[in-house]
Amino acid sequence: MMTMSLKIGIVGLPNVGKSTLFNALTKNEVDAENYPFCTIDPSVGVVPVPDARLDALADMAETEKKINAVVEFVDIAGLVKGASKGEGLGNKFLSNIRDVDAILHVARIFNDPDIVHVEGRTDPLTDIQIINLELIEADKQVIEKRRVSNAKDLKRQDKTAIVIESVLDKVEKILDDEKFISQYLEDFSEQEIVELKKLQFLTAKKVLYALNKDSVGKNIDSQDDDMWDTLMSYFKENEAFWVIVDGKTEQELNEFSEEERGLYKEELGSHLDDISILIKKSYELLGLISYFTVGVKETRAWTIKKGSTAPVAGQAIHNDFKDKFIRAEVIGAKELLVFGGKKSAKEAGKMRMEGKEYIVQDGDVIEFHI
Repeated sequence: MMTMSLKIGIVGLPNVGKSTLFNALTKNEVDAENYPFCTIDPSVGVVPVPDARLDALADMAETEKKINAVVEFVDIAGLVKGASKGEGLGNKFLSNIRDVDAILHVARIFNDPDIVHVEGRTDPLTDIQIINLELIEADKQVIEKRRVSNAKDLKRQDKTAIVIESVLDKVEKILDDEKFISQYLEDFSEQEIVELKKLQFLTAKKVLYALNKDSVGKNIDSQDDDMWDTLMSYFKENEAFWVIVDGKTEQELNEFSEEERGLYKEELGSHLDDISILIKKSYELLGLISYFTVGVKETRAWTIKKGSTAPVAGQAIHNDFKDKFIRAEVIGAKELLVFGGKKSAKEAGKMRMEGKEYIVQDGDVIEFHI
């Protein structure tokens, strides 16, 4: 089986609500005390990706077992200014970030004198820039070290060494502009992308910003200064993915039923992005989609890269599906639900036969023939 890596690291300054948000996401309790560095080792939680289509398909098939797609979240301890030079527990935490596929960057937008801010104020854009600069500085150190180790091979005009040097030159220019590599991946050739991945640059990872709000407190989006507008301009300029969440409320709501959650949020007058939207956006951040297999024994969401052909998509189930692929019977989940099952859909001629070149779409229900 070809499993898709889906590991997202939660980062941010100390006391911005990372561990609280992690608890809300995973329903696991990890320490979330009011002091820096309370999270020493990263905690890991596997979180199902909410999908109403999967729920409806499982109900339709009266399936015995329903399996969601999942995202793995890693709660990484708070970074501080100077982390790239070893401040706080910087080196250890930066290495934890290197092991994830994408970053969930938590920034605090609430004012609460009882929860000490490590910088002594609430300014989310400055917080974001502190963390981003540390990641950029850490990547600059990687460039320096790699240039030294690459010098000998470059001198004898080794082909790989030439590609690596080209990658380092491009990355250095991006970082000098205080930008992330992930914003400029289209500027790298296929060969360069291969070497880029090996170098494990922190800023090559996609980022989702989670703005942590206090629904019953004071927040910068309702203040009369320009702090919120400046933050929004920064996100727009950098084409950033972002959501607003209330980590504390979401954690408290873990014990509630879905109906009770909805009623409580209505009472708060909350217009926050639900935690499920954060999970879905994390999934989309990595360029992933789901297709479904539906049956009485099991109805399941399978994770694949957007743009995958049917044989490649089949590898998610078993590696043999790629080489032994003959054809696939396909129908969209919404259309299948209208017909109430595969039998009715087939009788109506709505199940399509697709070949090796077919690009799987998000929400396809597929039956593979091998």
